[in-house]
Amino acid sequence: MAKKVILLVDDDLDDQELFGEAMSIVDREASCYFASDGEEGLRMLENESLECDLIFLDLNMPKMNGKQFLAEIKKNNAYRDIPVVIFSTSLREKDGIETAEMGAAHFLTKPSSFGELCKQLESVLTKALAQ
Repeated sequence: MAKKVILLVDDDLDDQELFGEAMSIVDREASCYFASDGEEGLRMLENESLECDLIFLDLNMPKMNGKQFLAEIKKNNAYRDIPVVIFSTSLREKDGIETAEMGAAHFLTKPSSFGELCKQLESVLTKALAQ
């Protein structure tokens, strides 16, 4: 199986660190990259030619928020088929519906425990990469 490349776009450095730790447990072969906002995420995809298998995306960020980033990548033929998992503290059903309509593959509410994060990541990786 090829090594997975995962991009997390999230402005919270603590969440980035926890996500990276959880991914190292869930899939030791995965390479994780981190962007602090949508603009940085787009630059990584465009300028650094980062070939992602999966993008995890926070909604509430400065500069370019998650919905704006999602809209941008879904307009671009080079990135439109990359599965995007919304990874947010939002509990609003409206956010889940809107992002699904915009092309997000899954909506994952950030869990309160590290163990739950690992379980959710394992489940999402299985579903998102099987599509």
